[in-house]
Amino acid sequence: MNLVATNSFLNSLQPNALAGVKATLINMPIREQAKPNNPPVGPALLAARLREFGAEPTIIDLNIYRIKDEDAARRGLETGRSLTFAEARGLIGRTLEKAGGQHLIGLSGLITTLRWQTEVAKIVRDLDPDAMLVSGGGLATQFRADLLNWIPELDAVAHSEGDDIVVKIALDAKAMRDKGFERALNAGLLSPFYRETKDGRPRFVYHGGRPANLDSLPLPAYDLMQEDVDGFKVLEEYLNVPVWGGSAKNSSATSFEIKRSISTVSSRGCPFECKFCFRGAQGERNYGVRSAENLATEFIEYQNRYGVDFIGLMDDNFMVSPKRISALADILEPYAASGQLRWGAHGRLDEAADLRPDRKGGYRSADVLRVREMRRAGCIYIGFGAESASPQVLEDMGKGGFMLSSGTEVYNGFEFPRAMTQGIRNTLEAGIHGNCTWIMGYPGETLEQLQTSLGFIKWQQDLVTEGLVAGTPDHDDAMASINTSIFTATAYPGTEMFRHPRVRATLGDVFNLKFDRKSGQPVGDENFRQYVLELNDATKMITNESGRPLNFSSLSDDEFVHVREKLDAQDHDAVLGM
Repeated sequence: MNLVATNSFLNSLQPNALAGVKATLINMPIREQAKPNNPPVGPALLAARLREFGAEPTIIDLNIYRIKDEDAARRGLETGRSLTFAEARGLIGRTLEKAGGQHLIGLSGLITTLRWQTEVAKIVRDLDPDAMLVSGGGLATQFRADLLNWIPELDAVAHSEGDDIVVKIALDAKAMRDKGFERALNAGLLSPFYRETKDGRPRFVYHGGRPANLDSLPLPAYDLMQEDVDGFKVLEEYLNVPVWGGSAKNSSATSFEIKRSISTVSSRGCPFECKFCFRGAQGERNYGVRSAENLATEFIEYQNRYGVDFIGLMDDNFMVSPKRISALADILEPYAASGQLRWGAHGRLDEAADLRPDRKGGYRSADVLRVREMRRAGCIYIGFGAESASPQVLEDMGKGGFMLSSGTEVYNGFEFPRAMTQGIRNTLEAGIHGNCTWIMGYPGETLEQLQTSLGFIKWQQDLVTEGLVAGTPDHDDAMASINTSIFTATAYPGTEMFRHPRVRATLGDVFNLKFDRKSGQPVGDENFRQYVLELNDATKMITNESGRPLNFSSLSDDEFVHVREKLDAQDHDAVLGM
C-alpha cells in the first residue's frame, strides 16, 4: 500500500470506522537530568487522528515524572529522577485497569529509548497480552524490522510518519480481535503489512507516509493529558516548565522569561542534508509545511485555552519559506503588537543573514528580511543549529553551501562565515534572541577548528554586551543569554556521519561493531544493541566498559577527555589557551 493508496483508503472510511477500538499510546522518558518541557506532540497527534475515526485513545506519558528522593539526590539529579521500571509498571497497570482491555498499545520514543521500550514491552505484554503491541517513532523508524528481534514482545513496528498509518494499524487490531487472526488474514484485511508469524504471534512492519494535507490534521489531543490515572496534572506540569531557557536546563538559553509555554510543529521533513542528523521519523528530505493560516489558528487556540505566554515550534526549518513568514506576520501582527502573543522557532543562520550577491562582487541584504517579518509576527526567539564556526568543519558536516556562499570575515584571528555573523546581527537588530547550539568532536575536527567555535561564542558575547557595564544586571543577563554549552558529536545509526570511515573504524575499535561489506550496514548483533543502549541526547561523552571514549576527532583520547571536562566546567578559556 503506497502513499496514494493509503490516502485513498482513508478517504473511503466512515467517521465511526474505529468505533469501540481502544488504543493506548505510551511515551518514553528522556533526558532525566532536566525537567520535561515539551508535551509529547507525536502521541498527541496520533491520538487525535484515531479519535477522528471513533476510537477511544489514552495517553500514558512516562516522561513527565521527576521524583525527588534520596536516590535522586545521590545521583545529583536536582529536578528529580525518572520513574523506576517498577513504578512505571504500577502506573501502566492502574491506567489499563481503568481503561479496560486494549485493542492497540503503541510505544513511542527517540532512538535513545531502546532500554525503556524493551522493559515497557515486557510490562505491557504481561498486563494486556491480547493487545496488539507496536513500536513507532524515532527508534522504530531507524531499526524497523530489526527491532522485532531486539524486542520480541512486539507485534509490529511502524516507521516514518504515523498520522495515516496509525488508522490502518488500529483497523488491523480491530479485525484480529473481531474475526481472529486467520480469518482476518484470509479475508485480506491485514494486507499488505503482515510479515510473518513467529512464536505463535503475527508480525507486521508498517510503512508510514506523509498525509496529503498537513492542514487537514486535527490539533494534538493534549486534552488527554489533563491528568493521569492518579490525578497528577500532567499537562499543567508541562505548561509551567519553559520550552526553552535557563530554568529548562537545556542548550537553549534565552534573554527573556517564559512563564507558561506549549510546543508544536510547523513543518515535516528537511530540505537539507546535514550528515549528523537523522530525520527519518519526520519525513526525511520530503519537506512539507503547514500554512500560515493553520499555524495562526493553533497559536490563538493555545493562548485562549491554556493561557500560554510563549509557543515553541520544535521543527528545525521554520524559516525556509519567506512567503509563509510574511503571511503569518499579516495575520498575527495585531496580537504581537499588543504583546499578547510570543513564540519561537528554529532556522539557519544563512536564512537570518538573507544575503544576496551584488553586481560589484559583494553582498547585499534581501529587500525584506525574514527575521524582521518574524518579529512582526511576534517571534522573540530563534534557535540556530550553528554546530561549528569552522568553515572546513561545516563543509565536512554538509552544512557548507549557503552558509559559506557569502564568504568569511575575521575576528580576533578567527575566520567566521559571514552568513553566521550577519545572521546573528540581523536577528539581534530585529529584536529577536538568537540562540546557537554547538557540536565538538566531529570526525576529523582539530583543536584549532574547535577553538574557532569557541571564538564565535566570545564574539557573540562581545556583540550583545557592547555598551553595557560589567557587573550590572543588564550585562549579566546578556551574558547568560548566550549558550555556552557544547554537545559531543554522536554517531546515530542511519545518518551519513555513521557511514564515515573514521566513525566506522572507531566504532569497531571501541564497541566492536561490525559492518556488512556489501551493504555497509552495521551487523545487528549484541554489540550493536549495546551501543544503541549507550546513546543519549548528545549531552554526554560515550565510553565503553573500559572507559575508553568514543572520539572521532583528530584529538588524542586524552586530549579529547581533557577538552570535554573543561567544556563541561564552562572553562572555555582553558581550551582556547591549549
